[in-house]
Amino acid sequence: RSNSRKSLGLSKPDQRFHQTSTQGPESPRFCLPACSPRRPACFRLSRTETVVVSENEKVRVPRHVAIIMDGNGRWARERGLARVEGHAEGARAVRDAVETAARIGVEYLTLYAFSVANWARPRGEVEALMRLLVDFAKKERSELRSLGIRVNVIGALEDLPTGTRHAVEDLIRYTADGEKMTLTLALSYGGRQDIVEAARALAVRARAGLVLPEEIDESFFHREMTTRTLPDVDLLIRTGGESRLSDFLLYEAAYAELVFLPIMWPDFKPTTLLESVELFSRKERRFGRTSDQVVRGEAAAFDPLDPAE
Repeated sequence: RSNSRKSLGLSKPDQRFHQTSTQGPESPRFCLPACSPRRPACFRLSRTETVVVSENEKVRVPRHVAIIMDGNGRWARERGLARVEGHAEGARAVRDAVETAARIGVEYLTLYAFSVANWARPRGEVEALMRLLVDFAKKERSELRSLGIRVNVIGALEDLPTGTRHAVEDLIRYTADGEKMTLTLALSYGGRQDIVEAARALAVRARAGLVLPEEIDESFFHREMTTRTLPDVDLLIRTGGESRLSDFLLYEAAYAELVFLPIMWPDFKPTTLLESVELFSRKERRFGRTSDQVVRGEAAAFDPLDPAE
């Protein structure tokens, strides 16, 4: 296997990421920083991979991770394949990301599956993406429910073709009792559009006398958005070598830690997510305060959006 830091595009290896074999070369264990062999907490990633977290020095896992899954088409082109084959391979990476996030304790995982701008792509590619979404909804439903994962959607679900929409709606109902993690699919989604439609809804209510201007604050506004059930994003990851948000969770990612990766989405592996979480864990999240204030435990001037509170 290649050095784990290379997949992040970093030149120097970090010895805190390492592998130890306990069941032979076919079953490696991937360890998070400063992992000790004493009483480790283990999370099964797949049949052959386990993440080991030290009991003495645990990694801070972000509550809400969002991912822009970019690079499927370029991955296929580099291999002389049709773009749709890149999307199909990207579906494997989705499975890895979802299962890994659930295993390590991420509460919310949001995936940019299909943007409102993606409708401008060639018709054949759009139809292929809709078929892949149906396949995901039908083939992964049992595994998602067994892992305690509840599926949610943000964006304009009504824009999807009838068959695709029904498959997604069935998946939402089938996994509704999941309590371990919420998997949110952004479908026909645009951050600006979500903000504009929330503002329009508030304007209609204000004109009808149902809300006063002084009642509107950040939390009040957020309740009008399709992301109303999601807390602020803690960690936002983008593959594909680009360094932009592309209209994804603009309101919710205001204080997110950003990780931009040079790899294409089909090359995203369980260890890629673990490395990104480790980078997040080393960040000092100040929310406007100084480092000294953070150390002293002083409260921030505002509370991050959290619909659960």
